[in-house]
Amino acid sequence: MHNNAVTSPLPYRMPMPMPIPTPASTDSQASPAPSLRSEALRILLIRDAATKARLARRLGEATGDGAHTAAALGAHDVLDEPPGVPGRPDQPELVAHTQLKPRAVATREGHAALLHAVTHIEMNAVNLALDVVWRFAGMPDAFYRDWLQVVREEALHFTLLRAHLNTLGFDYGDFPAHDGLWEMAERTKHDLLARLALVPRTLEARGLDASPEVKKKLLKAGDEEGGRILDIILRDEIGHVAIGNRWYRELCAQRGLDVVATYAALARDYGAPRPRGPFNLQARRAAGFDALELAALVAESAPQPRA
Repeated sequence: MHNNAVTSPLPYRMPMPMPIPTPASTDSQASPAPSLRSEALRILLIRDAATKARLARRLGEATGDGAHTAAALGAHDVLDEPPGVPGRPDQPELVAHTQLKPRAVATREGHAALLHAVTHIEMNAVNLALDVVWRFAGMPDAFYRDWLQVVREEALHFTLLRAHLNTLGFDYGDFPAHDGLWEMAERTKHDLLARLALVPRTLEARGLDASPEVKKKLLKAGDEEGGRILDIILRDEIGHVAIGNRWYRELCAQRGLDVVATYAALARDYGAPRPRGPFNLQARRAAGFDALELAALVAESAPQPRA
């Protein structure tokens, strides 16, 4: 697993509301600072993508030294879901994936559309990581630190891709996009084990498989910078899927569940998409999938005989 630990994080300061004139108060009357989990929820509700990414990076940097206590993290706080989760900009228009028509990457618009699709995936990934942090209470402190690291890195990926998209004369929101990642988050929002199994270990792991082909298309279009950004994303995503694997296995062990059989049952019960090759087996091994899991993956993707 790639180690992206931050050894000297920047100080993080929670955004505070504009002061309202009140009588002088003592320190004992001051309100406690919001927990990092409640702050993750606040950022998740932000609609502007650039603002969300900027604040998400700052929030992730706040936990880089691993020094925060359970109280600062708010690990045991039970937070109610407000309306508007996740906050989204007016654009891009969200459509069914079947409505997204492939474009030739050799054209400027097709090149931008491919970059936009990856940019949208990374914004979804920011939302997903923030959602895991705030939604699921009572986990060990290390769980929240792991996912806040993911928040920081996904926000960086979005920022890099959006800036690169801008160099082509386009911006995030200029093309329609689909919502498959968040649809699975909605289905699994009441079950952390299912969330870990079917988002990082399934949908995000699919990104490990797709990354080499996307990079190849960008390089064929002469986009060296886009290829470099894809290398950064693949490196970090291996670590993100490994975090999902780590905590999925931890919960399976706590509940006395078999890792492979439980995954198959969850994929069936929650309607996970059937895996399709080719698979980036090297990246999947680096992300913590063992031989039994990879064998099951390949077997599941094999063509099914007709009745």
